[in-house]
This record gives sequence, structure tokens and C-alpha cells, in this order.
Amino acid sequence: MSLWSETYFLENHTLKFKLSNKLKFESSPYLKQHEDNPVNWLAWNKDSLKKAQVEKKPIFLSIGYASCHWCHVMAHESFENIEIARVMNDNFINIKVDREERPDLDFIFQRSLGVLTGAQGGWPLSMFLDENGVPFTGGTYFPPKEMQGRPSFTQVLNNVAKVYKENREKIMNQVEQMKLVFKEFNLKTAVIKQDIEPLVEKILQYMDDENGGFKGAPKFPQLYIFDTILYFYNKNKKKPFLNVVEKLLNNISSKGIYDHLGGGISRYTIDEKWIVPHFEKMLYDNILFVRIINNYLIIKKDEKLKDKLIQTINFINYEFINNKNLIGSAYDADSEGVEGKYYVWSYSEIKNLLGDNINILKKKYSITKEGNFEGLNILTENDNFKLNKDELRNTKESEKILFEERKKRVKPFFDDKSQTDLNSFWIYTLLHSSFVLDNKTLRDEAFKLFESLQHALENKIYHCYSKDEEIDVFLEDYTYFALALIGFYEVTGDDKYLHKSEKILMETWDIFFDEETKALQKNSRKTNDLFVKPIDLIDNNIPNGNSVFLLALNKIYNITEKIIFKNKIHTLMKSFYSLIDKNYSQMFSYFKTIDICENNVTFTFRGFNKEFEKIRDYLLLNYFEKSTFIYKKSEDDHYILICKNQTCSQKLRNISEINNYLNEKTI
Repeated sequence: MSLWSETYFLENHTLKFKLSNKLKFESSPYLKQHEDNPVNWLAWNKDSLKKAQVEKKPIFLSIGYASCHWCHVMAHESFENIEIARVMNDNFINIKVDREERPDLDFIFQRSLGVLTGAQGGWPLSMFLDENGVPFTGGTYFPPKEMQGRPSFTQVLNNVAKVYKENREKIMNQVEQMKLVFKEFNLKTAVIKQDIEPLVEKILQYMDDENGGFKGAPKFPQLYIFDTILYFYNKNKKKPFLNVVEKLLNNISSKGIYDHLGGGISRYTIDEKWIVPHFEKMLYDNILFVRIINNYLIIKKDEKLKDKLIQTINFINYEFINNKNLIGSAYDADSEGVEGKYYVWSYSEIKNLLGDNINILKKKYSITKEGNFEGLNILTENDNFKLNKDELRNTKESEKILFEERKKRVKPFFDDKSQTDLNSFWIYTLLHSSFVLDNKTLRDEAFKLFESLQHALENKIYHCYSKDEEIDVFLEDYTYFALALIGFYEVTGDDKYLHKSEKILMETWDIFFDEETKALQKNSRKTNDLFVKPIDLIDNNIPNGNSVFLLALNKIYNITEKIIFKNKIHTLMKSFYSLIDKNYSQMFSYFKTIDICENNVTFTFRGFNKEFEKIRDYLLLNYFEKSTFIYKKSEDDHYILICKNQTCSQKLRNISEINNYLNEKTI
């Protein structure tokens, strides 16, 4: 029986036939993009999996996200094609998943693809599962016609359907084998503590000395790695550590990956010089961009990067805001079906808008008649450009004219889905920015956003908020939310944030801790729609949830001194140490977190007054995240204690005494 609903409507006096599938009942913008496909799409849930078992059909699982360019391409080429849809509907139960709603599914099936085929994963992810939901083969993008050695999608569908029909029992018997494979991934043996700084240094050999970032193309910023390198530079003052960070930031803030008119960075570039981006803009990339600039500006003044920081913060706060007063997920690369159309310029278009002032703008940006992207111009700063005051003013006016003109264009699709982990991460980062920029308005915006987040959660943590009950919650949602709460405690000294973060961290342990692996799994242990436990210990788009949990746990232990938190820290540290040597390039956030835990620095305020407020702001600017701030009531004597690894200063009462102490100590 078809799942399509049949409706007729008149358009230009021509009778049209509209099809819709079960995705029209979903809230995910990505899933709703496919609601009119002739494919009988279902969402991932118990009913869909049961349907496969009842009909004894294999499952075709398609995983993507709203701003994924090649997801759109495959959708247009194949999922909108009636003939291809017929093959899919006749032979498969077809399930569509938004990876940002279900990162646990994405994690498991990306890894499954590597196990089964040896292929590198990506999006769109196209997996074939048996009727019990266990994968047996898959790929990524399949073209509608055979090309460049890739079989057509129809060929793949027909071949998989034939193989499954002829070998159904054999395929279904592989479930235990797949479980064993994942068990090998997940099981770890504790090892003795090791020095992690050499592992950080080891990564430097892979750097692109000319363009910054890692060698080769396509080029992803991978900013969480460089943030860790910057952290260790603060400890060892080794110039190569700072050099690679500077090279990266200078290049991505000046080249085409950065939006010079509107702020923010794109996902990656297809070239090694950061000029031609894949134009999608992800929230997580831009949070990391703000975060690393925050930390860099503490070390070194840079007015250009400061301007980029302010511009990107404004971009996130105003362009990513949705109708729930929360931050959405991403902007698409395409507009009007053309990649990058919103962002690029023809020479004649700029000339018509600016007249002779184009010549001044060309001093700053590489603008030519030939262009640098399919005959058009992506705004890219010239190396070492110099402008006098008049030219600078003229350039800013020209940029404003271009920006206002761009606003008239059709904007790329905005995935307004709010995620707890990313909203919490942004709140925490924005708090730090308020001290870096000495801007209390940003702090107010962080508080306002947090209130919206708490209102959306309604005393229960969800991953997304449109159709809450149907969307699972994940480790990162708990850990980043707890970290944001601790951040507010450290900024305000208000115990209500402290008590709530304690409660959430204990809940996190109860919900996600896996006794077998001695780590936290990605989704709740109660989740029963997966054939294996997703123990995800690798950094991906943002620092891993296990690493963030350890950081939050360490802060809570420093504040409360409760032995239950100390024991949990030891358990996790043993587990993580067993992994970091083999996976050093994928676990960079752990290096930073582990070092913070092993070199505990706390600032304890006994009492509070106006002078202490200035001191607190100064310390939060320089030691946010990597230290813990503690507040104790005092009726008479007011002072500050600085402690590192159970060794504390004398009573300190002013900024001069604190600086003298800090200058004597390596913190």
C-alpha cells in the first residue's frame, strides 16, 4: 500500500499531481525537504523498523543534513525521480535520518561503512540494512547514471535487492559478527599515565607551512585541534605552537572561507589556499572560530582578528536566531539551486554599484574580471594590503553598499533547528567573549539566550525542540548544558547554577555511563533501537562529550570537594589514557582537558566587593575554562586564594598582589 497522499491542485490551468510521504509529519527541516519526494520515506522509529520485519524487506537508510550540498544533489537526481523511487519503494523500506537530530545513528553507520567496505564515510550516507536494522553494505553519493567508475544508483538498488533476496538468511546471521566488531572498537585496557605534550607536538609535522592548517585539499579548519595547540603554547611558550595557530587564523580570516561582508566562516574550502569554500555555514564551526580567537587575543593583540571576532559574534547572535529565540543549526550552501550564488559577485556588478570606488576596494580584495570562482569573485583579501585613513573609510562604505545589495538576494536555506549541545556551547563561549571584548552586553545576551534555552527544555533535557518526545537526547546535550551552568556559576557566584549542574552531571553518569568500557556512551543506555552501543570517544565537529564531561566534572569536584566526583574522574582518566596514544590526532580535546585536570588551578573568593569584581573579570578573561572559580561567603575578612594542585597562596586582596603571585608561578 502506498504511503503517498494524493492531492490535486490547479497551477497555470494545468492539473498537477502532488505526492507526499510520512516525512510531512516530522519537524526536522532536513526531513521536511523530502516530504514531497515520490519515495515512501519513513523516519527512524520503532514502527519503521517493525515494518521492515513484517514485510521481510531490507532497509535503505539515507543520512544527511539540511545544509549538505551533495545531499541536495542526490535528492534532486534520484529521490525526486519517479522511476528510481519506484525501484526503492518496491524493494526497500526507505528511512531518512537527519544526522543533527540523531548523531548516534550517524556515528554507528559511518563506522559501519568503514568496517563493511573500507570506504571513507561522509554525507549523504547511503546504507543498506537487513530487516532487523543491521547494516550489510553501503556507500555515500550514488549518481543517477553510471559515471567515473561509480555504478548508477538504480544499478546499486537492483543489485542489493537481488543479493538480499537470494542470501537473506546468510545476511541476517551476520548480526553477532557486527556486534563483535563494535565490541572490539569499544573495549579498552587501562594503561599507565603518559606525557601528552609530545603527542601535541607530533601533529605539527602535518601542517601546511605556507597556507596554514593541515596539508592538502579539501581543507577543513579543525579549530578544536588548534585551540589545544594554543593551550599548550601558553604552558611551554614554544614558538612553533603559536606559529601554526597564527598562520591558520591569518589565512582563514582573510581568504574566501571567511564572509567579509556578513561575518562567519564556511565549512571548508575545496582548495588548499582557503579561497573557494563549500559555502554552507555551520553553527559549530563558527562557535569554534569565536572560541579560538577569544583565546588568541588573550595572548596577543590583533585588531584585525578582533574585528572578525565581533563581526562573527554578531552574525551568530542575529543571523542564527530562530523564532524560539534560540540559535539554529546551519545555512545552506545553495540559493535558488546554485551553490554560492548568495555570496559571489561579477566584476560588472561591483563596478555598477561602486563606480570608480572599485579601484580602492581592489586594494583590499582580489577582484578581477576573470574572477576566482566560475567567472565570478569570492571576496578574498590581498596579502599585506595597506590603506590610508581615507581609503579605509571608503572601503568600509563600499563593503556596506555590497552588503546591503546582497540582502536583496534570495538567502540560502536556514536550518533553524535548535540543539541543546550547540546552544549551550555558544552560551559558554559567548560568556568568555564578553570578558575578552570587555562587553557586558554580550554577557546579557548569553543570559538571555540561556533563559530561552531553559524555557524550551521545561525541566527536561532534549536534543531538539520542535517535536521533543520523538527526538532522543545525547551525551553532548547533557555535558555542554552542565558546562554552561558551571560557567554561569563562575561568572556570578550564584549557587543555583552550581546545584543544577551537580544534579545534571549525576544524571549524566546514571544515563550514559557504560560499565563495560568505563566511558560514557553517546545515547541513553535505555535506547533500544540500535544493534550496538555507540561509544563515541573521537572529536568530530565539536570537542567530544566524554572530554567535556570530564572538564565539567573536574570543575564541580574543585568547587564541592565531593569524593564521588573525584572517583568518577579517576575512572574516566584511566579509560582515556588507554586511547590517546593510538588516536592522538582525533582526541585533541582530551589533551587539553586531561592537562587541566592534572594541573588543577582554582581561584577562591572569600567574600565579594567592588574591587573583587574587577579582579574576577581580569581572571575570567585570562583563565576561563582552564581554571575553576569558587565563591565562599565571608562576613568579615575578604580575600582571594589561588591554588594549584593542593598548594595555595597566602591571602591576596588586590590585583597587584595577585599579579605578583601569578608572575612567580607557572599557571
